[in-house]
This record gives sequence, structure tokens and C-alpha cells, in this order.
Amino acid sequence: MTALILGAPAPGSGAASLLPSLAAIGLHHYLAVAAILFVLGLLTVATRRNAVAILMGVELILNAASLNFVAFSKYAHGGVSGQVFSIFIILLAAAEACVALAIVLAIFRSFKNVDVLKTTTLRQ
Repeated sequence: MTALILGAPAPGSGAASLLPSLAAIGLHHYLAVAAILFVLGLLTVATRRNAVAILMGVELILNAASLNFVAFSKYAHGGVSGQVFSIFIILLAAAEACVALAIVLAIFRSFKNVDVLKTTTLRQ
């Protein structure tokens, strides 16, 4: 009964076999996930015509960079500089989203469309 209270896996539940596999996650796993995020973001920015979709691609690229900073910080001498850079990236992404969405709303009011190929000028 104390095992359930302390959060340890119950005997015979098979949950104890998950613990060694979670400890085996290394730096290359984090880098692979970050690379996948970066490539998906880059493809989104390169192929989408909708301004909101392009902004989501930029967010994916920033999240990949943030994940790299945190992963390298975890595996390199136990410093917190990666987490600090990650916080700055999150703040930058939030500010970028606010400004970019305000621009997208202004473009939509003017052109009644958010297709980046159809909005060639900001004056009309």
C-alpha cells in the first residue's frame, strides 16, 4: 500500500520496466526531434501561402532552436545557460506572434485575404 502512496510502480504491474528505457534517452534523441521540428518548420515556411501558416512554421523553427539549447545545457556541464536562452526564445516568439498577427489583421482588413502572394503592396 505504501508503494501506491509514494508513486512507485506496483509490483507485477510492468511499469518498472519503463524506467530504464526513459533513462536511456540521450542527446542524440533531443537533436533528432529538434531537427525534425526545424525541417517541418522550414517546409511550412517555404510551401505555405497563408500568412498564419507561415507564422506557425516560424514558431516551429524557434521551438527547435529552444529544444537544442535546453538539450545541450542538460548534457554540457550542468549549466543553466540553455534554459535562459530558451526563455528568451519563448519571449521572442511571443512578441513575434503578437506583432505578426497584428500585421496579418491589418492586411486582412485591407485586402480581405491573407494569401501572401496576393498582397503585394500595403497601400491600395
